[in-house]
Amino acid sequence: MATKIKANKLTNIDLSVKLSLPDWFWSKLSTQYNEKIAIKIANSLLLPAQLCVRVNALKGKNRQEVITELKKSFPEVQDQIFETKISPIGIILPRGSFIQKHLLYLEGNVEIQDEGSQLLSFLADAKRGQMVADFCAGAGGKTLAMASMMKNTGRIYSFDISGKRLDNLKVRLKRSGASNISMQRISSENDTKIKRLKEKFDRVLVDAPCTGFGTLRRNPDLKWKHSEKTLMELIVKQRNILQSAARLCKKKGLLIYATCSLLNEENEEQVTNFLSKNLDFKLLSKTVILEKFGISLNDKKYLKLNPFENDTDGFFGAVMEKVR
Repeated sequence: MATKIKANKLTNIDLSVKLSLPDWFWSKLSTQYNEKIAIKIANSLLLPAQLCVRVNALKGKNRQEVITELKKSFPEVQDQIFETKISPIGIILPRGSFIQKHLLYLEGNVEIQDEGSQLLSFLADAKRGQMVADFCAGAGGKTLAMASMMKNTGRIYSFDISGKRLDNLKVRLKRSGASNISMQRISSENDTKIKRLKEKFDRVLVDAPCTGFGTLRRNPDLKWKHSEKTLMELIVKQRNILQSAARLCKKKGLLIYATCSLLNEENEEQVTNFLSKNLDFKLLSKTVILEKFGISLNDKKYLKLNPFENDTDGFFGAVMEKVR
């Protein structure tokens, strides 16, 4: 028995080296999936990601019009410019395309955003005239996408602890044409601003800080910056942030929890833990929401994406409704 365990351990280490992953992460990935699928996902994380942009409806151009203009601008790669397979507002371009110098980008018609991140914005299902909170807004990609979906009506509060990230949003905001966004710097998830806005929001999106292992195609160094210790620290932080953000949600409002991680501990387990302690929330099937937009994916409960199966960054999303 001891010999077999040792042999399996050595095989596991050999595979993690071959796949250029930390042993602890490979161990978790191969436990979550069967080994064959885990190897395919790990290999997909080694491939470079294509460039993906989102069409900004606030500027009036539709996706086909934007694609036509891009193909004229980049005739040498026009056969590599096409619609995203899942998102109805995304466009794929070849890696390295200088889109940030293009007039379409400078005038706000397109914004760089991975297809998976676009789908999280659809999962929030923000409607015209609603109050929406983007609790960990970062540079505001999902804030801007939701503003477009809301047709510039209602109000979006973009919360973040980093002034620098919110400054980046300010630059993007000028290009976008959105005018329904209020940027709010907070000291922590327990900032007094959060307490004052208790139960005011129809939608609360929590794109929580995470290991980011779903984005290794773009950020390969991330895998060496984390350990099982930092994972455990992140899990505690995610739990606290989700609990605090839930206070913003009004009755019948939706709380959306998301990460760009592939690990169950940061995803399903966080949702299960939250629901066990907050009986006033219930899990909604993501299918109910996404199919309204013509988006169809396999898993019914959660939004679960990875580069191998979906050719997007790795993302997780869950929708919970406050029932009382």
